[in-house]
Amino acid sequence: MKIKQLSLFLENKPGSLSLPCRALAQAGLNILTLSLADTEQYGILRLVVPEWERAKKVLETAGCVVKVSEVEAIEVPDRPGGLAEVLEAAEKAGINVEYMYAFTVKRAGKSVLVFRFDEPDAAIEKLQAQGVNFVGNVGLYNHLEESGIE
Repeated sequence: MKIKQLSLFLENKPGSLSLPCRALAQAGLNILTLSLADTEQYGILRLVVPEWERAKKVLETAGCVVKVSEVEAIEVPDRPGGLAEVLEAAEKAGINVEYMYAFTVKRAGKSVLVFRFDEPDAAIEKLQAQGVNFVGNVGLYNHLEESGIE
């Protein structure tokens, strides 16, 4: 159920964001989804890539500091209220969402969002009990391939 996410600490200056993107492109590694949060002096780039171990090595060789963490990918009904239902299930189970961001693909009326929970194992167990569908590595990559993203 868990997928690996790479997080990079970047200075907030021209060229900082293009460096890791260029390094991954030159290595033939596709970014499946990303999130960038910034402050005045720095930013955190979060990435999901199919070959995270190889991507980590490529980024480190390019001079990036890379942290690997686990996140969960959840199918969310792609309609008004779909996300609210998932968040209400998390609230009902006492689960805190630390952050989230979306993939840009849809399939059969579902979107896939990346969640970071404060207690991921408990979140998976409690949300699955409420009918929330988690997407694992293989399912996620199959989902993306079916949408034409590799």
